[in-house]
Amino acid sequence: MKHTKVLAVIAAAAAMMSIGFTASAEEKVLNFGCAMYTDGMVNSVLDENSGWNAMRYGIAEALFKFDDSMEVTPWLAESYEVNDEHTEWTIKLKDGIKFSDGCDLTPSKVKAYFDYLKEMGPSGSAKPEKYLEFEAEVTADDEANTLFIKTTQPYANLPGQLCHPTMGITDVEHIENFDNGIIGTGPYKIEEFNGVGVGYTLVANEYYREDVPYDKVNLMFMGDNSAKTMALQSGQVDLVENITNVADIQNFEDSEDYTVDIASGVRCGFSWMNFNGVLGNKTLRQAVLMAIDYDTICNSRTIGGLYTPGFSVLPSTLNYGYDELVNPYEYNPEKAMEIMDEAGIVDTDGDGIRELDGQNINLRYISYENRLLNDFSDAHAQYLAEVGIGVIPEYGSSDDQWSKLAALDYDFNNNNWITVGTGDPYAYMANWATDTSYCAYSNPEYDELFNELKSEMDPDARRDLIFKMQQILVDDAAVLIDGYYNSSMIYSKKVGSAHIHTADYYWLSTEIVPAE
Repeated sequence: MKHTKVLAVIAAAAAMMSIGFTASAEEKVLNFGCAMYTDGMVNSVLDENSGWNAMRYGIAEALFKFDDSMEVTPWLAESYEVNDEHTEWTIKLKDGIKFSDGCDLTPSKVKAYFDYLKEMGPSGSAKPEKYLEFEAEVTADDEANTLFIKTTQPYANLPGQLCHPTMGITDVEHIENFDNGIIGTGPYKIEEFNGVGVGYTLVANEYYREDVPYDKVNLMFMGDNSAKTMALQSGQVDLVENITNVADIQNFEDSEDYTVDIASGVRCGFSWMNFNGVLGNKTLRQAVLMAIDYDTICNSRTIGGLYTPGFSVLPSTLNYGYDELVNPYEYNPEKAMEIMDEAGIVDTDGDGIRELDGQNINLRYISYENRLLNDFSDAHAQYLAEVGIGVIPEYGSSDDQWSKLAALDYDFNNNNWITVGTGDPYAYMANWATDTSYCAYSNPEYDELFNELKSEMDPDARRDLIFKMQQILVDDAAVLIDGYYNSSMIYSKKVGSAHIHTADYYWLSTEIVPAE
């Protein structure tokens, strides 16, 4: 079945290639094989994955962006000023920027997008203003080309928050009537949607403020790593992102015909544990964590160093005290079985699966094929089976994973998140605050620290709060950690240069240029 799937994806890529082959000899075309997180690029507010796609594929831009050190730099903004209390922000826009439909980018257009975001809210979000964390009054002054944002509480990191893909500015005046997709200010715009599971055809935005390297870009959706590898080797694509087969990456690194670009990651692979279900039992969660050998999984032939093992929700490379954290649940399957026996979580009928409250423990594990998540889920299931915990895999699409997460329709839900998506882990740590959790986790001490973090301006004090919040999650056995991921791009000699950014937001940019 897997071989058939790969051939189907390659066939789809070939069909899209025929589009590129009809171009004139002078036309510069890039064929980009990439993961299909969602087919949508229609509305970044109603569908969060659309916002990610729009920014990753050079369609939408935000007021600010991150450099590779995760420092905030202006993008659509020219500059900003903030008062001492960090409650009043004046943001000046760059002059002369237009949307891909030819309309001018004005402060009023930015305000209209923010108002729409607040009114509609990201799909599945626990609260509408997820990416403007506090109540804010936004005022536009088109004559001065400035935007004024006043928040009800001190905001430590508003520019970083405005870097998030959901904050990629869209021309919402036309959003309801534009069938093809998002209208942004980026170097590329959508020309055609080529079908579910196939991809998009993009063309250069003629209104962009600088030269656009390619006249056309064929985005070819390829969720299967084998498909990406075969398409790049055969010349059907010129560039791919995030191949996660270790042997394939090594082969490309060893070849003079390809270049591999790797960014040190700020991503964490982790599985939510649903506290509203059987995993609300702390002893069972503790046993789960002690039953799994994370070091062996991350250093296996399958994962092969693409992930660094760890036990906290924040990567060990970040400056939040990882080395000082205490892990009470190191790999110890004998101890895992002992604590379950003591708690009466035992196998009474001899079928190999322990029972809790008279029911077999068969945990529904939701995952999808991206960044080796299914491989982690498979490995977790094997380890858990050895201590008598049953697992039922449910591996589908990213959209399926997200919808089940939002509905609390799972026991485990595996995914991979940027931890400092705003340059700071505040928004990420909100995932375990009572009011914004996707797993029904609630701890009053954690909530108190999280509320302090909202308005704490001192960097050292923020680091201390974040350290304490991590330790609470570790002690509560709240999260099943896969490890910490590094992103990559691989390209052929048809491409002059390409770069995968640390933030993982900017895939198709003007930095990707044809070979001369």
